[in-house]
Amino acid sequence: MLMLRAQDGDAAAWRALLVQLQKRLTAYFARRLSGDLAVDVDDLVQETLIAMHTRRVTYDPAQPFTAWTHAIARYKLIDFWRRRSRRPHVALDDVADGLWAEGDQEAADAAADLDRLLASLPERQQGLIRDVKIEGLSLAEAGAKQGMSEGAAKVSLHRALKALTMKVGRADG
Repeated sequence: MLMLRAQDGDAAAWRALLVQLQKRLTAYFARRLSGDLAVDVDDLVQETLIAMHTRRVTYDPAQPFTAWTHAIARYKLIDFWRRRSRRPHVALDDVADGLWAEGDQEAADAAADLDRLLASLPERQQGLIRDVKIEGLSLAEAGAKQGMSEGAAKVSLHRALKALTMKVGRADG
């Protein structure tokens, strides 16, 4: 009933509903997070309440309010786990020596592919891509190195990247 009144513009009903939801959401998340993660319960509650507030117009009064609430809380919990997902850590000492040789070959293959793609561009554009995208120079620095203004370097770089995108797109399609 509080949600229906809140949708009709009753601010007091909305505040009362948020207070009730805060208690229930705190219990919901506390049951699912323990140990070091328990400190994240309040953040999850707030994220969920904000999501409910911003999406409250999507609530269909013909559907159960608890199902709508549970779905939002569940998705917030899933988002939390995705953000906190742990990647397996493998010590470098435990990795076979062959890893580096294989990685070197992949890097060499990628460099050869890049060289082949860049060779299809005018020399200045090749230089701009290498200077800005690979070496990390600013547009002003790369432009000065290529003998052009920063604005001209920006335009030329944009055109070069667009041309490469078109070539790669044709190769993939």
